[in-house]
Amino acid sequence: MEQIKIRLASLREVMQKAGISACIIPGIDPHASEYIADYWKEREWISGFDGSAGTAVVTLQSAGLWTDSRYFLHAAEQLEGTGFELMKQGLPETLEILPWLATQLNSGDRVGVNAQMLSVNAYASMKSELKMIKVELISIDLPALVWTNRPSLPLQPFYVFNILYAGKSTIEKLAMLRDEMKKVHADVFVISALDDIAWLFNIRSNDVNYNPVVIAYALIENEKVTLFVAPEKITPETNLYLKNEGVEVAAYLQIYETLKYLSGTKSVLVDGSKLNHALFESIPSDCAIRNAMSPIFKLKSIKNEVEMAGVRRAMQKDGVALTRFFMWLEANLASSKLTEITISNKLRDFRTQQENYVSESFGTIAGFAAHGAIVHYGAQPGTESTLKAENILLLDSGGQYLDGTTDITRTVALGNPTERQKTDNTLVLKGHIALATAQFPVGTRGSQLDILARKVMWDLGLNYGHGTGHGVGHFLCVHEGPQSIRMDENPTVLQPGMMISNEPGMYRTNEYGIRIENLVQVVLAQKTEFGQFLQFETLTLFPLDQELIDVYMLSDKEVDWVNNYHKKVFEALSPMLNEEETKWLELKCNILFKIPF
Repeated sequence: MEQIKIRLASLREVMQKAGISACIIPGIDPHASEYIADYWKEREWISGFDGSAGTAVVTLQSAGLWTDSRYFLHAAEQLEGTGFELMKQGLPETLEILPWLATQLNSGDRVGVNAQMLSVNAYASMKSELKMIKVELISIDLPALVWTNRPSLPLQPFYVFNILYAGKSTIEKLAMLRDEMKKVHADVFVISALDDIAWLFNIRSNDVNYNPVVIAYALIENEKVTLFVAPEKITPETNLYLKNEGVEVAAYLQIYETLKYLSGTKSVLVDGSKLNHALFESIPSDCAIRNAMSPIFKLKSIKNEVEMAGVRRAMQKDGVALTRFFMWLEANLASSKLTEITISNKLRDFRTQQENYVSESFGTIAGFAAHGAIVHYGAQPGTESTLKAENILLLDSGGQYLDGTTDITRTVALGNPTERQKTDNTLVLKGHIALATAQFPVGTRGSQLDILARKVMWDLGLNYGHGTGHGVGHFLCVHEGPQSIRMDENPTVLQPGMMISNEPGMYRTNEYGIRIENLVQVVLAQKTEFGQFLQFETLTLFPLDQELIDVYMLSDKEVDWVNNYHKKVFEALSPMLNEEETKWLELKCNILFKIPF
């Protein structure tokens, strides 16, 4: 705690020297990444808070840390005695950052922010809002002036992602990208999103947790392609590969100078929601700017046949790992030694045994009993729960395989479930099935389908607070747009080849949580006089817990769906299991039927 106070004092000293009255420190990196390298964890360094979401704000007299309900307890513990006040986002009594600053600052004051850590759009919005209270936004990296012993950027070499898994070469992808650039009359495209770069150049690394991306920038021109990456990260093999794909290489930060020397006659495409403002400032002011969604964002969302064949292999391997894990869990539950952390580690061990496994695709959410009601719960040493043969367990996990990315949530009864638990779980299942079996016309947006998963709950005055579906990458980010299924409007239409999650839930605060998640792919359905229709193909392969299903709440069609799904699971996984494992899986995939009264 004292160390944080010392850092605060040092920061305030440089703030005073620079004439800065407040400093905003987001928990993000220059690439708008979900997971970031230690080098960029400025917010964690200044505040001590290590959650995945949050922003620190320091004035000359006070300091606050804004985060959401996932981290209220965790942040309160980490901020105690540091001089930072926890600002609980989403509560009616909590001011958001800029309105709070309006109460702290005077006309003519200056607010400093590292422009690398804000997107073009976010910087412009913040500057405009501060201008309304006569406060100036200044681009300056103040934490860098006082952060001693700062970690270095990851410099381990990246590797080529074989076309046997990727399905298309970089040359082919560049041709697709340039076609999209022509549509918006762009001569140059500046790329900062790490997943876009990894996809385009067919390269992967372990520079950050969970997402196998490479820290780099890229510049795509009509006749030239440049990858900006640290020289230490290039091997003779990758250097030759890039050369053969027509890609030139320059130092990581050289992009700033390169942008400055762009011809003023060039039309430059930027994705203002991703590109950081510091890079944007380097583009000559006389260049025409095209601010639009990255074309790669949509191109990589539509998986090719090779990628989807890999995903199906990954789903089989994931199902085998889950089968072995849940068998182990059942055999060891009575020991009273299993915690949310130990089971997460054990599940990772079972996945590690699978061919082409690389890492987890995100931090496992293992929520026993009341912890399951915390949507993005992360077990912490000292506060994790010990599993007992009672209540229910929510387990949300995934793996990164060279073949593809997985993400699955299962809710299982560890004891005899209550009638309300069975009712709640069956409501979630009905919503899941309604979405899984949907048929919809070409041009449909995810927001138009979201009601299918919620209606059965809405009819009873129930709801869940998260989205129903997020896009998923191919051996890339487990959370990948632009497609989604949620209540918020999203103009992106669902297209064949897109992979997305189907994960309605139900959460009883301080009691338990329920979520059923499978990954699905958008595929062609029937074509009629009214046009082409689409539907979902369920990809995930692991049974649902029948102990938590009230079969009498299901229609005959819903019962058929469960039985057909379990048949598919058994047929896909059993050839990969030994005799004991096959018998266990067969029991879990038993035919679900209604017994007449």
